[in-house]
Amino acid sequence: MRRGISVKLLSMVIVVLVIAGGAAYYFLAIPPSGPGPSQGVILRVATRHDTTITDVAHALFLSSDIAKKYNIKDVLFINVQPSLWTDTIKGAKAQGSPFDIAWGGGPTLFDDSYSNGLLAPINSTDALQVISQIQDSLGGAPLKRLHDGQIYWVAAAISSFGFIINNDVLKSYQLPTPRLWEDLASVDFARKLPTPTVAFATTASSTSHTRIYEIILEKFGWEDGWSVLARLAANGKPYGGSVEALTGVQSGEVPVGIAIDFYGYSSELQFPNTKYVLPFNESIINGDPIALLSTTSHPVEAQAFIQWALSVDGQKVWLDRNINRMPVLPAVFNTPEGQQRQDLYADYNATISNIGIPFDDAKVLSYEYAMKTYFDAVFSDLHDQLVAAWMKIVNDYTSGKISQDQFLSYSKQLGSPLSWTSGGTQYTFSLSYAQSINDSLKDTAVASQYTQIWRNAARERYQNIINSLP
Repeated sequence: MRRGISVKLLSMVIVVLVIAGGAAYYFLAIPPSGPGPSQGVILRVATRHDTTITDVAHALFLSSDIAKKYNIKDVLFINVQPSLWTDTIKGAKAQGSPFDIAWGGGPTLFDDSYSNGLLAPINSTDALQVISQIQDSLGGAPLKRLHDGQIYWVAAAISSFGFIINNDVLKSYQLPTPRLWEDLASVDFARKLPTPTVAFATTASSTSHTRIYEIILEKFGWEDGWSVLARLAANGKPYGGSVEALTGVQSGEVPVGIAIDFYGYSSELQFPNTKYVLPFNESIINGDPIALLSTTSHPVEAQAFIQWALSVDGQKVWLDRNINRMPVLPAVFNTPEGQQRQDLYADYNATISNIGIPFDDAKVLSYEYAMKTYFDAVFSDLHDQLVAAWMKIVNDYTSGKISQDQFLSYSKQLGSPLSWTSGGTQYTFSLSYAQSINDSLKDTAVASQYTQIWRNAARERYQNIINSLP
């Protein structure tokens, strides 16, 4: 997701990264208590949204009747990296400047927050009345997280995941227009190597791209999914974030980049030579949550903001032509502002009508830390070696040195989950193994140890592939 801190909304935020025992915190230079109710309440929001969204939300909310009713003087939006999310929220509480609301970042991040005790149930009658107008799920994806009859997060927007193409670069590269994930992992997209054709982000830098890797694993299965991911990564270039990957497509550095939908819709408006592609029957609908934090000092006012964000007036934020996100409440398209966005309404209908894949959030959460650590170690950190091995496979196949059966075998070997030996025991990065070590990888020291093991195993595999080919 995009990063940034709104200097317009937050006049002074001092960010100090303290790394101790594998933890990192943002310490926010915000008055510990803020003004009392008579002076007006200041809400603090931990968010993954960028300033394009938060600036619009800030202006609309503070001019709303709800803000006046609850005497909310200001809302401070602080952008927090996913890897620092939990520690930042806990650290802010310890420093006397607690967050009240979490907004944006995807369901996995919010489910992780729930598991860590950071979310509080929404109990405001007015907020619950607005929430009752939102479906519990859409296309098999949850739009609310419920436990024991209580609501812990609600989707404030919905998203799909696909890729953005630059038609001019595709044409100049003489590449076919991709329609599916596996097209990005194809021989056609390898023909320009070592020039990359696909932009993707490291898992450490993008929650939306991480979601795409999870979609591919769930669509194709653990074994075949890693094979597709290996070839997609080999055809591409790792970027330090989803914004950077998007820029790579818009600037013409690469012809295709994986992306969350609203990046694509905004790109189409700003760069008419680009187009967002939703892989048919190969994506999911994602609910992007908002939640009340258990650290809040202002639960009543915080829930008033949540109520507004989920109301028709709050949903108008997504209609802004610089934002272009899918509202969770389709009634917003009946407003005068919504009537002006028939293009977005058409995209909304296409999104909800696309048949998604079966996607189990709980299952994905059970292996996410392991998957992220493994992906970056094997594909991003050793990208040059990965590309060299894949180039050798493709070149030998297209020149007739190896048969199609041999090509398929080598292609599968390139991304097949690694095996390694430690302490005389052989291990394989199977789904069950990834799940068994997942929680331990939340410790950065443990994650670093596994990263080194997997880098070494991947380096050996890539070299062995090159050596075994003619």
